[in-house]
Amino acid sequence: MTIKTEPKSDIPPTPLAERLLQLISDHGPITVGDFLADALSHPQHGYYSTRDPFGTQGDFTTAPEISQIFGELIGAWLIESWEAIGAPSIFQLVEFGPGRGTLMKDILRVGQLRPKFLEAARITMIENSGRLRHAQQRALAEAHPHIVWRTSLDDIPNGPLLVVANEFFDCLPIRQFVKVDLEGDHPWRERLVGKNEDESGFAFELSEAAYPDPAGAPSPAPVEAIFESSDISRRLVEDLSDRLFQNKGRVLIIDYGHGRSGFGDTFQAVKRHEYCHPLETPGEVDITAHVDFAALARAGRSAGARVDGPVRQGDFLNRLGFTNRLDVLARAAGDEAENLVTGARRLIHPEEMGELFKVLCLSSPGMAEPAGFS
Repeated sequence: MTIKTEPKSDIPPTPLAERLLQLISDHGPITVGDFLADALSHPQHGYYSTRDPFGTQGDFTTAPEISQIFGELIGAWLIESWEAIGAPSIFQLVEFGPGRGTLMKDILRVGQLRPKFLEAARITMIENSGRLRHAQQRALAEAHPHIVWRTSLDDIPNGPLLVVANEFFDCLPIRQFVKVDLEGDHPWRERLVGKNEDESGFAFELSEAAYPDPAGAPSPAPVEAIFESSDISRRLVEDLSDRLFQNKGRVLIIDYGHGRSGFGDTFQAVKRHEYCHPLETPGEVDITAHVDFAALARAGRSAGARVDGPVRQGDFLNRLGFTNRLDVLARAAGDEAENLVTGARRLIHPEEMGELFKVLCLSSPGMAEPAGFS
């Protein structure tokens, strides 16, 4: 059963598509999450392994690339959070998915206002792409003496912890389930990626196996409802929350997504700043899914963390002083002021990034509400 328009059939297969088609021939359909993971992270043919996707010449632009104000405010928030955890003489400052290093560069520039913050920071960049690591290393070559690159949270030493994850969770694999029956104990099937009719490309199909109601799915669910879940996201939040239980710290998660768990297909792809079908050219397009912030919040609370948010990105940034900082920069920008203001306001405008993007904070138990959440 195909439940979504199939991708165009006249597009030559990419090297990764050929690999995945052979995998499906040998072992059968794969999950949406496995398709996404290979499309983004395959070591030879994955999207992040073969290109710089950021900026006007790439496929999309992230908040730190749009305006320096974003990184500056996050930097000030981190300094305040460092003070809230007791201003430890050594702490772990971690960024998941650091892009081209722009956000961390802005954070460290603001950190110069508090030299003891910079002296205490031991910085870890969580990055799997060798190409992006190289870009980050170039950007941060003179920024701080203690920066290392790792691939997972397990590689980070124990101790006080501050974490930033901006547009990271949307890249983590998801599973999709489709409601096929209103009755019975197992009314759901998993949505899979198989071959199209002439076996030259991909098409969605449903699993033969049936499943009970997925954890977190609202009830009742109509027939043909699609529910998305991410076990990897949940486990990462649980692991981070365990760290916060052991040592004082905070985790700031910023991404596009929804504040309440619901139904819908958010599996999507972008190429040259335009949407395209996620199955058409794997390895050559950015494939993501919206983040279920309610699910992340549930995972954090169940693991013992304090959870604040999610709140809209526009509200969060405005509470941190976005407008005042923009006014200062605009007055100093001269002829470039209009472009600076237009770009920066994308971050807070409700019809652009201000409402779709959400912000969630995990904190150690017993800590006060962080800045930006009320």
